[in-house]
Amino acid sequence: MKANILIIDDEDDIRKLLGRIVKLEGYGVLQAETGRRGLKILGREKIHAVICDVKLPDANGVEMVAEIKKVSPLSEVILLTAFGSIPDSVTAIKSGAFDYITKGDDNNKIIPLLSKAVDKAQLRFRVKELEEQVGERFNFNKIIGRSKPMQHAMDMAKKVAATDTTVLLTGETGTGKEVFSQAIHYESSRKEKPFVAINCSALGKDLLESEMFGHKAGSFTGATRDKIGLFQEANEGTIFLDEMGEMDMALQAKLLRVIETGCFLKVGETKETKVNVRIIAATNRNLQEECEKGNFRLDLFYRLSVFKIRLPALRERQEDIPLMADYFIKMYATKMNRQNLRMEDGFRKALINHNWKGNVRELKNVIERAVILASDGALTTDSLPFDFLLSDSSSPADSLKISAMEKAHIRKVMAYTKGNKTRAAELLGIGVATLYRKIEEYGL
Repeated sequence: MKANILIIDDEDDIRKLLGRIVKLEGYGVLQAETGRRGLKILGREKIHAVICDVKLPDANGVEMVAEIKKVSPLSEVILLTAFGSIPDSVTAIKSGAFDYITKGDDNNKIIPLLSKAVDKAQLRFRVKELEEQVGERFNFNKIIGRSKPMQHAMDMAKKVAATDTTVLLTGETGTGKEVFSQAIHYESSRKEKPFVAINCSALGKDLLESEMFGHKAGSFTGATRDKIGLFQEANEGTIFLDEMGEMDMALQAKLLRVIETGCFLKVGETKETKVNVRIIAATNRNLQEECEKGNFRLDLFYRLSVFKIRLPALRERQEDIPLMADYFIKMYATKMNRQNLRMEDGFRKALINHNWKGNVRELKNVIERAVILASDGALTTDSLPFDFLLSDSSSPADSLKISAMEKAHIRKVMAYTKGNKTRAAELLGIGVATLYRKIEEYGL
């Protein structure tokens, strides 16, 4: 996109000359003869760089820098003056000016200087756009759910997002706890700061402690250099601690101290590090029961559960299933370049009536597979995993019908993979040995 340059100068000849020079470099040019007029243009246009005269009829250019930055903080400002002044140049740079040059003497410097200023401003605008895109991607409007349980969870999350309160998200695996934590962060005053996530069940005690809090070089075998932990990386932002119920008791004590004081010791360090971090924790366990069993610290539980939000299982919000399925169908259809896919009634009903032990994560995987296997633009029960259908059968007659469907389904997948049994087994979600047994069983 072409960068826009605003020239503010009350001398018509200089303003127009600069305008022609700048336009020849491929930039868009806007002009203003007064400071007030220039600020109005900045308020309505996307300006990458401002070339501003120091002597204006209604303003001092040095003082204008701060005003320009208020209206358009991402724009860079280059000041022009007929008489260079060291005190003025120092003041201008401190106010946020990109540079300060003298008219006439520095004409050959204007374009190279402008190019550098524009590069810096374009980077700032791009970063801002990406931040906004990330915010839009993770805000509450992107969470799919019209059911009462989901609306209640979202209402609770929206209310707590504006605070710095510690949040505990509970619910079964795959209910979207990380999605909620991201939405809370990006709707909070910390949204411009880091969001850092860590799965507490994915690492052993010692490695998890090092990941969370960092370590000093030489503190243990293999620690060849200092390491900054995730709490330090998340400073001023939010840290999401998933699967909190899996955390070792000794590490729980260290976490409790961070919550209470904002301080922690790196592994092998004697001096404490202080951070300002919001904590959002999540668990699929009943932490109260874990406290009674002696597996979780009661004082930590109370600290974490200041504001608790339970995310409903997918089977508790059946009316949301078609909405989510439709979203995933469009997502995978776009990725796979499949157009105009639709759910048949049988497919839709099967989704609604399924138990969904894996919740949203399971639904997402089922839809991805169905999109791959869809033929004639329709998602039918034939494109559902046969174990999916078996788990929902309620009578021997149903099981017999499903066996016939299973046979037809395997035949269809084998045809799709052109006899590649390894690929067919992957799509069917079974082992290759099981596929061979089924082929023999059904005489395929």
